[in-house]
Amino acid sequence: MFVATVTSVLDWLGIVAFAVSGAVVASRKKMDIVGFIILGTVTGIGGGTLRDLLLGLAPVFWVREPLYLITCGVVSAAMFFLPRISDGGFRVLLWLDAVGLALFAVTGAEKALLTGAGPVVAIAMGVITASFGGIIRDVLGNESPTVLSSEVYVTAAALGASAYVILVMIGVERDFALGGALAAGLALRAVAIVKSWSLPTAA
Repeated sequence: MFVATVTSVLDWLGIVAFAVSGAVVASRKKMDIVGFIILGTVTGIGGGTLRDLLLGLAPVFWVREPLYLITCGVVSAAMFFLPRISDGGFRVLLWLDAVGLALFAVTGAEKALLTGAGPVVAIAMGVITASFGGIIRDVLGNESPTVLSSEVYVTAAALGASAYVILVMIGVERDFALGGALAAGLALRAVAIVKSWSLPTAA
């Protein structure tokens, strides 16, 4: 029960963080309120939607629980009425995205394990949950997708998901596994942002 509660809380935090990050892009692009809602919503639910479809979970999570959809819309619309975000908003976007990335990597892997998926599939579902919403956001916002850049992005999601799956497999209690894996994924992404780390690119 406690693990289910923690997972649910992390899921909601991830939804809100990603919805706000989508709204930040909409603000930078000077979109109208409809653009804010669309961009914030697809960012918040995009990764989880693809995860549920691939795992054969029907209907997908936000159809079963429309409050997720409503929350994304309300958060995104609220962002429209806040002062426009300047160029410094890109930095805000990076940190919000980092939080959402770490949260969804862990909860995505957790949900996959609960369906009976194997460790490799669970890790893949964690990465998909963490990254797909951001891909949609960047494409619709006419931004270069972060996931295709040399930034330490998918690597951080993979670390968080892998850490969770490994900790569970070796017998660590799931609540501690959730916390440890979340910290690992977020720490790697945070250090990469601060230190401007990137992966090697093709010559």
